[in-house]
Amino acid sequence: MCRNIKTLFNFEPPATDAEVRAAAVQFVRKLSGFQKPSKANQASFDRAVDEVGVVATRLLASLVTAAPARAREIEAAKASERTAKRFGTAAS
Repeated sequence: MCRNIKTLFNFEPPATDAEVRAAAVQFVRKLSGFQKPSKANQASFDRAVDEVGVVATRLLASLVTAAPARAREIEAAKASERTAKRFGTAAS
């Protein structure tokens, strides 16, 4: 599951709220062991996702770097090439 959590820092344009939330969901899924929590655990799960999202947003806003911002398209192409090399599929 954690392979689905993408790096969100130092990209142009910056990470969206939806991207931060998706990473928070993956993180909470990994910690809890639930892909989808039961009704009894749904409120706790959702609260944890919200709290992790807030902390992640705060973290991303506070980080600094001298490195130039990475372009999403270039990083996506690199990831596609790595996938093609690893699994022997055509990069798209």
